[in-house]
Amino acid sequence: MFVPHSFALALLMMITSAVCWGSWANTYKGVKSYRFELFYWDYAVGIFLISVILALTMGSTGDDPASFLNNVRAADGANFLSTLAGGAIFNLANLLLVAGIDMAGLAIAFPVSIGIALVVGVVSSYILQPKGHAGLLAAGVLCAVIAVVLDGKAYGHLSNVNRSVSKKSIVTCIVSGVLMGLWAPFVTRAMTRGNALGPYSVGVFLTLGALLSCFIWNIYFMKKPLVGEPVHFGDFFRGPAAGHLLGLAGGCIWGLGTVFNLVAARFSGVAISYAIGQSAPMVAALWGVLVWKEFRGANRQAKTYLTLMFVFYLLAILLVSLANTAI
Repeated sequence: MFVPHSFALALLMMITSAVCWGSWANTYKGVKSYRFELFYWDYAVGIFLISVILALTMGSTGDDPASFLNNVRAADGANFLSTLAGGAIFNLANLLLVAGIDMAGLAIAFPVSIGIALVVGVVSSYILQPKGHAGLLAAGVLCAVIAVVLDGKAYGHLSNVNRSVSKKSIVTCIVSGVLMGLWAPFVTRAMTRGNALGPYSVGVFLTLGALLSCFIWNIYFMKKPLVGEPVHFGDFFRGPAAGHLLGLAGGCIWGLGTVFNLVAARFSGVAISYAIGQSAPMVAALWGVLVWKEFRGANRQAKTYLTLMFVFYLLAILLVSLANTAI
């Protein structure tokens, strides 16, 4: 199977992961008058589909024991269950994130949710796999926390331009962030304990867990939505073709980023790979500010807080990256 053999290549894959994670939500923003609960079915199929394709191509080069099918045959059953559970937790977190985007926009929902996820995921993954300089990782996590606070401050000042500032949207993003940080330790366990799963195997079973859990989480949100009226399966089949295609595309973009992040983790360790991948909020915020104009008309204070958020996220990424080589 293909894996990076240098930190430079691993870093490139991690950065690609961050771009994918920060960009997939544009596919939802590009859909008009289509509920996220319906969009999400196509998205869930997309993340699983691209993971299987990558596992059968990049993950199956050569007939070595680490190749996808050989790895699946040899791995411990507990690691499959751990990965499926991680996928189910991710899926609930991601559904809440999309709801947060629906209520607050990309430039707010992503930094708040994923910033919190970075803190939870890096700390818990490092406990399971202590790889990297602890002090630099801690400093990076602190910068991420400051970035989240600054982004919340920026959101608060949007009320000055006659926009609704919803506490419900912030709470939704916070819960999403905590849950989003909890799937990484399940993956760390599956990749480090006993007969471990390889990155391509983890990608397949993580996304399978996400897809299967849609029949619990997404059906619940269809019946009891956070925004708007309940929706039905019939509405999905009456949805626009563009909505279905964009949902699949969004899932493929996220799935590509996830597999690249997992493959890079083989070299750098999950805590560092996950942390750099979680710089996705900067990418998402740039989309929100520059393309979707979510801060149009905002006052100077809001823009100052937003700028400082970018600065502290960059510091977080830099510190976490240095943690790989400082020991």
